[in-house]
Amino acid sequence: MAFRLNVTKKESENKTIRFPLILIKQIEHILEGKNITFSSFVIQACEYAVKEIEDEKKTIC
Repeated sequence: MAFRLNVTKKESENKTIRFPLILIKQIEHILEGKNITFSSFVIQACEYAVKEIEDEKKTIC
């Protein structure tokens, strides 16, 4: 499944996380001209990664 950007908001909690500067620049470049925040992108990328890991576990078992 391809990663797709959504503009929906969910209940949330603040967390502090450090990113390598090059990764920040890459993400910001991807988001140029799109109606999505950096935080929303990171959340969606993490959700995608979690789903992929869970799906991978299911196929192994």
